Amino acid sequence: MTKRPTTVQAAAALEGVEGLTAVAFGVYTGVETAVGAAVDPASAIGVTVLALGGGIGMLACARGLLRADQWSRAPTVLTQLFALPVAWSLWQSDQPALAAPLGVVAVLALIFVLSPPSTAWLIEDHDDAGDETRDDRGEKPGKAPRRDADPVSAAPPEPRSLGRRLMDRLKEQPTKN
Repeated sequence: MTKRPTTVQAAAALEGVEGLTAVAFGVYTGVETAVGAAVDPASAIGVTVLALGGGIGMLACARGLLRADQWSRAPTVLTQLFALPVAWSLWQSDQPALAAPLGVVAVLALIFVLSPPSTAWLIEDHDDAGDETRDDRGEKPGKAPRRDADPVSAAPPEPRSLGRRLMDRLKEQPTKN
């Protein structure tokens, strides 16, 4: 498995911070609702559920980014795209102390998750991620070494796109007669 790029680590950290903040806000509104301090309890319950669900989802996306799960990239991008109009709304309602950090985090997370190193790493196959025992040439112990290419001049294989991998898997499937 290749080393995780710092852009992926940064994107996951920012998504995780947003997730933790949303969960903390959900807990806060839930407690406020439970003690009777909410002005509109029905709305407060809805905000609590949305904040907790959204926060847990963002934390799952952050974990998915760290694990190179391809599904995690799209929801991460979407949460940042949703955060930008929220930050703008907060800015227009004279709350720059909330708007500025949210906007900066959203833009940085978008830059990190959409950067070329992140994209290349997230589209790689990491199926053998649990098998860490390899020699210095990347071979599994017990396997015969490859002798088909010169190790000095051989370039690393280019990552296959998701579409190419799906087409290859379809070709491997048995056909009905």
